[in-house]
Amino acid sequence: MDASNGNSAKSATLTIGEQSWDLPILKGSIGPDVVDIGKLYGQTGMFTYDPGFTSTASCESSITYIDGDEGILLYRGYPIEQLAESGDFLETCYLLLYGELPTAAQKADFDYRVTRHTMVHEQMSRFFHGFRRDAHPMAVLVASVGALSAFYHDSTDIADPQQRMIASIRMIAKMPTLAAMAYKYTVGQPFVYPKNDLDYSSNFLRMCFSVPCEEYKVNPILSRAIDRIFILHADHEQNASTSTVRLAGSSGANPFACIAAGIACLWGPAHGGANEAALKMLGEIGSVDRIPEYIKRAKDKNDPFRLMGFGHRVYKNYDPRAKIMQKTCHEVLGELGIKDDPLLDIAVELERIALQDEYFVERKLYPNIDFYSGITLRALGFPTSMFTVLFALARTVGWIGQWKEMIEDPGQRIGRPRQLYTGATSRDYIPIARRK
Repeated sequence: MDASNGNSAKSATLTIGEQSWDLPILKGSIGPDVVDIGKLYGQTGMFTYDPGFTSTASCESSITYIDGDEGILLYRGYPIEQLAESGDFLETCYLLLYGELPTAAQKADFDYRVTRHTMVHEQMSRFFHGFRRDAHPMAVLVASVGALSAFYHDSTDIADPQQRMIASIRMIAKMPTLAAMAYKYTVGQPFVYPKNDLDYSSNFLRMCFSVPCEEYKVNPILSRAIDRIFILHADHEQNASTSTVRLAGSSGANPFACIAAGIACLWGPAHGGANEAALKMLGEIGSVDRIPEYIKRAKDKNDPFRLMGFGHRVYKNYDPRAKIMQKTCHEVLGELGIKDDPLLDIAVELERIALQDEYFVERKLYPNIDFYSGITLRALGFPTSMFTVLFALARTVGWIGQWKEMIEDPGQRIGRPRQLYTGATSRDYIPIARRK
């Protein structure tokens, strides 16, 4: 395929045998150009083959941009470092939903609307009691989010902009309540209602860790840490779960069902469960003096052991979120008086080796956000089974923003990937008595 650049527009020429076709090249505001193959099948009778869609732009979006080679993550053009350092999670939610940072008045109104939607229907508590007491919190979350459509019929008409926005606010507001309920149910403690005088993250920590027997005071350092974690996980372009939400939404499914689909996809260990896997790996290593043994194993292509929390499918440089997460991790451990956490010692030494060892540098296996987030969440008091639930809570606004953008796109069509069929060709049915 050859690319040419005319005065008015770029195009690419696809040549197969004696025939050639001109394909438009589309240019975004930043990032790689894309070859528009929307009419390829109609013109050539052929499909493209791209397992995992790693070279395919599935949509047009103005929400999140990643430059994996340079280690850049932008929400609506704003660097993730600036948002995590200077703003709060609900400000990031507003930005992802509306496209711009809010004014003081807009922020106050948005915070008010979210805060007043944090309660869930009282009958939802009965729904929870149908689960086994040892049910995984992600199983509970998938089911309870999907069940929201049974309780809120007045915000499932996706053709109505007002209902779309109500559903969006409800989802952002109720997810911490449902996540906290999932946690409380698995530990056998009573559900805690949200409080309107607390901010988003403080409210969530209180719903998770307070009990009726005593007063719970939110630690602002820990609240700020969880808020920063939410910002870092709020969106990440067209990843597996976001693509799942968009694909489900393309059929016209209600927003609650679409988010439930995204949560189900996130549950996979290759996606949302990576921080849990990284923590498990640090525990397996056990001590700093055993690191050389595991580094040697990681370099052995015949050994199945892999260093979890290193490298990223998109980032080929240092994950910008990992730097913020490392700082947050130290702040939490310092506030809680955890000065000699053996897992953190192992993590710091592994990071030092990975940034200096030629094997890791050449392969750009830098520490990613999962490397530190698992330690931080454990220090905050969350069991590993809750790690992916917290990821889903944070990513909900990204899913909603992407879903809303897709619904409002006039060029949106139902998703229908193609395939390279390698099965049996046409053959006649044989009655069972004649089969051998």
